[in-house]
Amino acid sequence: MGGKAKRKPMAEINVVPYIDVMLVLLVVFMVTAPLLMQGVKVDLPQAPSTPMENKDDEPLIVSVKPDGTYYLNLGGEQEQAKPLASITNTVAKVLRQKPNTPVLVWGDTHVEYGLVVSLMTELQKAGASSVGLVTDPPSD
Repeated sequence: MGGKAKRKPMAEINVVPYIDVMLVLLVVFMVTAPLLMQGVKVDLPQAPSTPMENKDDEPLIVSVKPDGTYYLNLGGEQEQAKPLASITNTVAKVLRQKPNTPVLVWGDTHVEYGLVVSLMTELQKAGASSVGLVTDPPSD
């Protein structure tokens, strides 16, 4: 009985193609991640604060520049100043569809306190149960 020894079937998976796919996905996510959090460039005040917990819904961000102009991070004209009434209408529509959407205010450091307070009041009238203020963590 000097027959050939039976060869066991190979049970290895060639992972080289998967590494290529993984690297391509990594590059795609690296490029798109900064684009997801777009807002109008304002000089945020620095304050020690805890990060928000609700990460499920993409937040609505209303930016206020020092000259009192308002911007909203929705739609194609994010760099275009919008009147407050237009912004509150849009926020109200979004909140009717997704009531848990967080509403954030990016207020420039040099914006008058009254502007931010009136904006927050209008956003709450539009249906935002709580309005968050975005700050930069203090640099050590």
